[in-house]
Amino acid sequence: MSTTVRISDDALALACGADAVAAAFAAAGCTVERVSSWGMHWLEPLAEIDGAGFGPLQPADVPAVLTGTSDKGIGPIADHPFIASQQRFTFARAGKTRPLSLEDYAAHGGWAGLARSREMGPEATIAEVMASGLRGRGGAGFPAAIKWTTVAKAPATPKYIVCNADEGDSGTFADRMVMEGDPFMLIEGMAIAAHAVGAAKGYVYIRSEYPHAIAKMQAAAQAARPHIAPFEVEVRVGAGAYVCGEETSLLNSLEGKRGEVRAKPPLPALEGLFGQPTVVNNVLTLAAVPWILANGGTAYADVGFGRSKGTMPIQIAGNVKYGGLYEVGFGITLGELVEVVGGGTASGRPVRAVQVGGPLGAYHPPADFHLPFDYESFAAADGLIGHAGLTVFDDSVDMSAQARFAMQFCAAESCGKCTPCRLGSTRGVEVIDRIRARQGRSADAVESLPQIHNAKKRARGLADEIALLEDLCETMKFGSLCALGGFTPYPVLSALRRFPEDFGAVSADAEAAE
Repeated sequence: MSTTVRISDDALALACGADAVAAAFAAAGCTVERVSSWGMHWLEPLAEIDGAGFGPLQPADVPAVLTGTSDKGIGPIADHPFIASQQRFTFARAGKTRPLSLEDYAAHGGWAGLARSREMGPEATIAEVMASGLRGRGGAGFPAAIKWTTVAKAPATPKYIVCNADEGDSGTFADRMVMEGDPFMLIEGMAIAAHAVGAAKGYVYIRSEYPHAIAKMQAAAQAARPHIAPFEVEVRVGAGAYVCGEETSLLNSLEGKRGEVRAKPPLPALEGLFGQPTVVNNVLTLAAVPWILANGGTAYADVGFGRSKGTMPIQIAGNVKYGGLYEVGFGITLGELVEVVGGGTASGRPVRAVQVGGPLGAYHPPADFHLPFDYESFAAADGLIGHAGLTVFDDSVDMSAQARFAMQFCAAESCGKCTPCRLGSTRGVEVIDRIRARQGRSADAVESLPQIHNAKKRARGLADEIALLEDLCETMKFGSLCALGGFTPYPVLSALRRFPEDFGAVSADAEAAE
C-alpha cells in the first residue's frame, strides 16, 4: 500500500516549490493529496504523512523523508506550538481538507450552519449573528447583524449579497487562504446571509492578482449549486485598484463603472448594487458565519475581549521568523504576537516597529506591545487593526521613508474623486521629501544664510514643515470621502510622532547649544 502524502496547493506553497516536491513524492510511488494550507508559511512546502509534518522541503529531501532519516521533521502538525495554541473557528479545516472536495467539506462539518439557518428562519438567523457579536473583519468593525437587519427590512427587491474579496493590504493573506483552501465555507456563509435577508444572487469580487483564488472560487461556485439553490453565486474579477476594496468603489466596479467612491448616504444596505439593498461583507466576516450558525452565537461571543467578540485570523509577515496565519480570540497582546508567536525578527536585530492594519495602519513601537489586540484598544492608541495584518520591521528601518511610502501609495491609488485624498497625498509626498532633505520651505534662502545661523534656521524650517504635514494629515483624515484618504494619516503621523528622530527632529539640548 502506497504512502499518502498531503501537500498544500495554495499560492504561497506553490511559490515555495510545492508542485516540484509533490511531483517528487509521486515519482517515488506515493499517493499525493493536495490540501489547504496549515498557515505555517515559514515551513512551506510542508508535507504531512500520517499526521507528522516535514518542511520546508525540496525535491531532494523526499528520499530521506520516506526512509525516516530526514532532519526536516517537526512532529505531529496538530501538536506544533504554532497550531496547538490557536483557537481555530474560521480555519478549523485548514490543512485537513482538499479545497474542492465536497465530500471532505461535508465530513468536516460543512453545510451544518446553512441547514440550521434554514430550520430557524431568517429572523432567528440574524438574531444568532447578533448574539455572536460578529463585527466586519474587513477593517471597519461594523456589527454584521445590523447591516443584515437593514437589508432584510428594506422593502425594495431584488436584494444582493456581495463578498468583498479585494484583499489589497500589504502583509495580508487570510482572504486568499479562505478562497484557495476552504471555498465552500465562504459560499455557505454567503448562502446563510442570503437566506437571512431575502437575496437570490451573490457576487464574489476578487482582485485580478489572485488567479488561484479566482479559479478555486469559480469551481466551488459551480459545484455548490445543488447545496445553495435557489441562491446563486457569481465570481467577478477586479482590475486591481486598491480603492475598490472600499465598498462603494467595489459596487461601481461590479456595475461596470469606474471604481471610485460614492458619497454616503444612501448606504449600500439601502441602495447598493444596481441601486438595490445590498449586504457587502468581507471574506472573513462571511466565512465566520457557518461556524456561528452551526455552534451558536453565544459560543462564538464567549471568545474574545471586550466588544471584540470571537476569533480573528491574524496575519504575521515582514521581518519575522515565523510568518503565517494565526487565528486566536481577541485580547492577545501585540507583543505576544510579534515576540512569541512570530519569534521576533528573522534578521535577529531588535524590533523597531510593527505596522498593524495594512499600508494605512499605524506604526507601533515596542512600547505599545502591551496593547490587547482588539478594535477599541488600538483605536485608543491612535491605531487600527484593519484586516489584522502585522508587518514587522527591525531597527534598520527608516521611518520617514515609510511615511513617504504611505503618502505615495495614496497618491497612486486614489480614485481622484475628493480633493483631500487626490491632492493632499501628492502634497504630502512633497512635504515629506523636503523634511527628508532637511530643508525648510524656503530652501534656497536657508542655504544662503551664513553657516553660523544655518543649523538653527534649518531647524526652524523643519519645524514649519512638520507642522504643515500634521495639518495636512488632519485635513485628509476628516475631509476625505473614504478610508483611503482618511486612514493614510495613521501611518504618517504614527511614524512622525513615535520616531521623530527619523524626521530630523532637533532636541532641546541641541537647539540650546546653537
